[in-house]
Amino acid sequence: SIFLMFAVFIPGIGLSHGGATRWIMLGPLSFQPSEILKLTYIIYLATWMTMVGKKGVQTMHDGFIPFLVISGLTALGLILQKDNDTMIVIMSAGTAMFLVAGAKIKHILILFLIALIALGGLIAIRPYIRERVISFLNPGENSQTIGFQSEHSVTAIGSGGFNGRGFGQSLQKFTYLPEPVGDSIFAVAAEEFGFLGATFLIGLFLLFGWRGLKIANNTKDNFSRLVVVGIVILICVQAFWNMGTMMRIIPISGLPLPFVSHGGTALFFTLCACGLLLNISKHQQTN
Repeated sequence: SIFLMFAVFIPGIGLSHGGATRWIMLGPLSFQPSEILKLTYIIYLATWMTMVGKKGVQTMHDGFIPFLVISGLTALGLILQKDNDTMIVIMSAGTAMFLVAGAKIKHILILFLIALIALGGLIAIRPYIRERVISFLNPGENSQTIGFQSEHSVTAIGSGGFNGRGFGQSLQKFTYLPEPVGDSIFAVAAEEFGFLGATFLIGLFLLFGWRGLKIANNTKDNFSRLVVVGIVILICVQAFWNMGTMMRIIPISGLPLPFVSHGGTALFFTLCACGLLLNISKHQQTN
C-alpha cells in the first residue's frame, strides 16, 4: 500500500486531477491507492498491536515510537498527494485503535500535540488549506471563490425545508454545487429529501457506529476487536466530516460520503471493510 501511494508520482502511471495526484492508471482502469491504504493500515496496526500486547503498547520503545513511525510514513504519502482530509480520517482511526489497545493517555496527548503542530505547519505552507480555514472563519467574504461550495451547500440544505423538494428536484446540483454526485452529495440529498431525509441519513451512520462498537465490545479476540474499532471509526469520522463540511461546521474538504458518493474504489473497499465487520460479528455469535 505504501508503495502504491508513492507510485502515483511515476510518470505514465499516476493520474492528476484538480491539482492533486492521487490515482493510478492501468489501461482503461483507474483506482485510488489511499482507499486501499485505509484498510491495510488498520489491519497492519491491529496485527502489530496484538503482537506486542497491552504492556508493549504502553511503553515508549515498543509502543509509542513504532506507532509514530508507522503512522508518520502513512501520513507522509497522503501529504505528498495533497490528501490531507484522508490523512485526518486515517489518523483518527489509528489513534482510536491505539487507545483501545491500551496506550497511555499521556502518549495520546503527545500525539494530539504533534498533530496540531503538523496541521499548523500545513496551513502555513499550503495556501489552499489556509484559504479554506479563512473561508470557514469568514464565509461571506469568499463566497464566489474558495467559499463557493460551502455557500451553496448551505443554500441547498436550507432550501430543502422539512420535506424536501422531491427526488431528483435539486436546483443547486446544476452548476452551483461542485461534485454533486461526490463530495456534495449530502447537500443534494438534504435539498431533495429535506430535514427528514437528512436526519434519517445521519441516523443510519449513528446506527452503523453503535452496532459496530457493540460488535467490538462483544469480541473476545483482541485482533478482531481492533480491526472493528478501526473500521467503524474510519467510516464514521469520514461520514460526519463530509456532512459537517456541507453544514459549514467544519472547514470544507474533499472527502466522499461513504456508501453514498460516486466512486468505484472508495465504495469497493468500504464494502470490503463491512465484509470484515460481518465476518467478525458472525464468528463472535458462533462462539
